[in-house]
Amino acid sequence: MAENAIPNLDVWVQKSQKGDTEAFGHIYDALVKPIYRYIYYRVDPEIAEDLTEETFLKIWQNLKKYKKGSHPFSSWVFRIAHNLVCDYYRKHQPIDEMNENTPDPHDHLNPVKSMSVKLDGIRLRKALKKLPENYQQVIILKYINGLENPEIATAVGKSEGAIRTLQFRALAQLRVILGEKRKDF
Repeated sequence: MAENAIPNLDVWVQKSQKGDTEAFGHIYDALVKPIYRYIYYRVDPEIAEDLTEETFLKIWQNLKKYKKGSHPFSSWVFRIAHNLVCDYYRKHQPIDEMNENTPDPHDHLNPVKSMSVKLDGIRLRKALKKLPENYQQVIILKYINGLENPEIATAVGKSEGAIRTLQFRALAQLRVILGEKRKDF
């Protein structure tokens, strides 16, 4: 998710830093789905909404601390979400069992396709949970939220080279877990 993929984001950030709640609403609208997806694949679905709300509350509370140019705004936002997920796991024991009755947000699709998408999502969530934490994070940010390596590096506090290595290792391990031969994602 390159910054230029969201037109006017810099303008909205500047206005929000001055207290413009309408501009912050635009930021929320532009980033809520990617942040929710990031959190959803890291925690139980019932917790994802709460942590997403908390992420945006923290963004609003700390918006004046964001300095343009130090790193992309979206990376700063994903870093806040990451920290909240880490805090959640520090406070709660990770749950090994996943809820397979998670409602599918694509219910309006044809039932066969909807079931296939749901089963694939469940399978992916289970496979991701078997990966080490840093592998999960890189896969979710890169392939589910579409962030570029520099943004991921900023969000997780690692170098771009380390991110490339983590991606390679994470994909290799994910393929083993999923029992698949070499395929490109």
